[in-house]
Amino acid sequence: MKPSNSTATIQLVENYVECWKHLNHYLTLARTKKFEAEDEVEFLELKSVLAQQLEIVLATVQPKFPTREEVHKLLAEVPSMRYLGEVGEDVIRSAEGRWHRIYIGWQSILGQLKVKQQEKPQSLFGFSFFRKATSR
Repeated sequence: MKPSNSTATIQLVENYVECWKHLNHYLTLARTKKFEAEDEVEFLELKSVLAQQLEIVLATVQPKFPTREEVHKLLAEVPSMRYLGEVGEDVIRSAEGRWHRIYIGWQSILGQLKVKQQEKPQSLFGFSFFRKATSR
């Protein structure tokens, strides 16, 4: 991964993690049943963004977890805020638990990317200052 590519990948995952934070916000609103029609629309738009951006992130990072199936399962479990407000605490609690596992997974991936970026040797004009010594 080139430094510019690693920076772009980190930014991509950071933006995706921010979307996951917003999903938790909407789960909390659904639990309290204090949401407006506008919140419902934003929630559904956010789910669309999460599904679409997932494909870009998976193509770029290729993590073992969270998997596409795990993310899709959570998005399918929470079809709307209205639904969550009607079904009860157990469904919301289950969705929050799944959300938390996935969120921690993305945070872990983000940390791994940052470590890899820091391990790259500093360079000037593409030439590394630190070259491995070759054995003769």
